[in-house]
Amino acid sequence: MHFNWDFFYYTLDIIVLQLNDCLMEEKLVTLAILTYAKAQILKSVLEKEGIKSYIQNVDLIKPAVSSGVRLRIRESDLPQALKITESNLWLSEDIIGEKPIEIEKTNKVLIPIDFSDYSMKACEFGFGFAKTFGNEVVLLHVYFTPRYMPSIPYNDVFSYTGPDEESIKNVIKKVNEDLNNFSDKIKTKIDTGEFPNVKFSCVLKEGIPEEEILRYAKNNSPSIIVMGTRGKNKKDADIIGSVTAEVIDRSRTLVFVVPENTPFKIFNEVKKVAFITNFDQRDLIAFDSLVQRLNAFKFTVTLIHLATLKDTWNEIKLAGIKDYFQRQYPDLEIFYEIVMDDNLGQNLDAFIQKNKIDVITITSYKRNMFARLFNPSIAMKMIFHTDTPLFVISDKK
Repeated sequence: MHFNWDFFYYTLDIIVLQLNDCLMEEKLVTLAILTYAKAQILKSVLEKEGIKSYIQNVDLIKPAVSSGVRLRIRESDLPQALKITESNLWLSEDIIGEKPIEIEKTNKVLIPIDFSDYSMKACEFGFGFAKTFGNEVVLLHVYFTPRYMPSIPYNDVFSYTGPDEESIKNVIKKVNEDLNNFSDKIKTKIDTGEFPNVKFSCVLKEGIPEEEILRYAKNNSPSIIVMGTRGKNKKDADIIGSVTAEVIDRSRTLVFVVPENTPFKIFNEVKKVAFITNFDQRDLIAFDSLVQRLNAFKFTVTLIHLATLKDTWNEIKLAGIKDYFQRQYPDLEIFYEIVMDDNLGQNLDAFIQKNKIDVITITSYKRNMFARLFNPSIAMKMIFHTDTPLFVISDKK
């Protein structure tokens, strides 16, 4: 008679799980509910990373065809385990058998510029980040020429002869002059000590600004993108198709957005950070990214939930998340508050002023084209309704 080793090992695993439930002070949490086969693979991957895991609710009669089992881990391992499962690398490598291509992040801060005052404001923060984390700075300017004309009126199709070469040369000449002047201003600020002495380079690209910024970030994988915006009272900024909003909505890189009226100049002056959560599990990863990325700075965090209706359960859930984060990050001072989103701009401004918030952090989720067109994200709305800087952490894969 053939001995069923699967039956033996997973019976043993359940016994160990029960013993651990009795002996361990730290409680176990469910990471995922998976098929039995995928749970085995993920369990193996997690344990290679030093995360002990347990499979629960196995059908002991027919474990190979079990439709759904729980994979449980220690609560303190949850942020690291979520990063592993969210990356989906284990699916492609262990199930499909293909080694995924990984792009390693570079030690560069990308600052898209258009030679405006708010571009210089972005540089104040970008150079500060670069100094703190030992990065270099890349100043990227994207210019537009007539050859990128998006459309031609129907009546002019047959008479259109294209841009003249001389006009294109003039555009390129002017752009180079502007970039040299901007670069000289940066060098002067470094010489006078206004900016830290950080290595920087300038890059020129021709095309549509948001497309070229996103393409450069995808190909070069900077550690962060720092962008400036106009203030909330500038009507010419109040368009959904702004470059900054488009980059936020599509970028896979951490983005820091600096309105021109931001009252401070460097991130070291930040004392209070607000983190917006909608109780999504992915917010745990985003919060961990925030804490790890900014571990060189000292600040407090207020968890915010934007609610459409007053609901006691929202506050209970928010308090639970706060308690969880407090256990995971005992050195971090954490608060929480509910903000009604019926009048987002006004309510958020009131909250910011009351709590003296310096920076708002948002998780940017991947959305389809229709959602982007007809239901702008919270991050996009906030660009036009607050003078408070935004940290946007991408959850896009």
